[in-house]
Formats: sequence, C-alpha cells, structure tokens
Amino acid sequence: MNVKEELFKLNKKALKNDDVPISAIIVKNGIIVSRAYNMKNKKKNPFYHAEILAIMKACKRLKTYNLIDCVMYVTLKPCQMCEELINEARLKKVYYYTERTKKINNTIKYIKINDDNCFSKEITDFFKSKR
Repeated sequence: MNVKEELFKLNKKALKNDDVPISAIIVKNGIIVSRAYNMKNKKKNPFYHAEILAIMKACKRLKTYNLIDCVMYVTLKPCQMCEELINEARLKKVYYYTERTKKINNTIKYIKINDDNCFSKEITDFFKSKR
C-alpha cells in the first residue's frame, strides 16, 4: 500500500472536476477502508471535503461512527470543520503532507439566547439514559 501514490491518483480525479486537489484515505490495520477526494465544486456542496467523504465511507463500510482504530492520511492539513468531524469520528491520528496557509476569517456572529437553558435538561437526560 503506497498511500502517497493513492493520494496523487485521487487528486487527479479532483482536478478533472475542477476541484481543489485535496484527498483523504482512511486505513485500519494496514488496509485502506476508504478513500475520497474534494468534490465541493462538482457537487455544489460545501460539505464535500475529502476528509468528510472519507469518514462517511469508512463509517458505512465498518458499520460504526467510531473510527478509533483507524488513521487518516490527507494531502492538506484539515480545516476546522473537518477537524471537528475527525474528533467526532474518534480518529486519533491524522497524517498530512501540506500545511494549511490560508486562514478563513470567521464572519459568523454567535448570540446566546437567554432562555434558562431550556434544552439543557433534555440533553442531560438523554446522556444520563445512555450511561
């Protein structure tokens, strides 16, 4: 298994679709369980990052969202959105080849609604019932 060659092949597919050449591979016990490339432009969808697509495919193939025994290889250090999903998927290691140089300016303004934590009990009760 040559991860670097696989990533180059996936990048070529992204370029054919006029997408940014970013690719991701997820490996478990030395075996590739999923591979994906950036498809934001092709699918006209901001969620179609290589990392997200690779995680979705791995979860489907392994029938779990818990990818704790897997590692990811990606051509560019993941963005903040992908980092959050990587964390949710329980991936412990991500190997990347290229450092992210572009910083995305956050233009979103978050405003807390003061309503006595109306959803707090619902969320807390849910997790209590699972433990």
